[in-house]
Amino acid sequence: MGRFYLDTEHFPLEDQVKGLADDELLDFWEETQFVERALADAEEDVPEGGHVEYERVILRELMLRTCLRTLETGS
Repeated sequence: MGRFYLDTEHFPLEDQVKGLADDELLDFWEETQFVERALADAEEDVPEGGHVEYERVILRELMLRTCLRTLETGS
C-alpha cells in the first residue's frame, strides 16, 4: 500500500507517486477528488491550487507510464 509523506522537502510528491502501483495511483487520485468535493460541499476554503498540484502530478505520471508501455510493446 502506498504512503504519503508530508515532509515534501525529503520526499517530493513527484517522487512519491513514482513508487505507487497503477491501482494505488488511481486510488490516490480518487481520494484527492473526494476530499476536494467534500470541502466544496462544506463550503470551506480550499487552498488555492492545492488540488491542481496533485492532479497535475498524478496525470503526468499516468501519461509517462502509458508512453513507456507503448514503447515497450513497440506499438
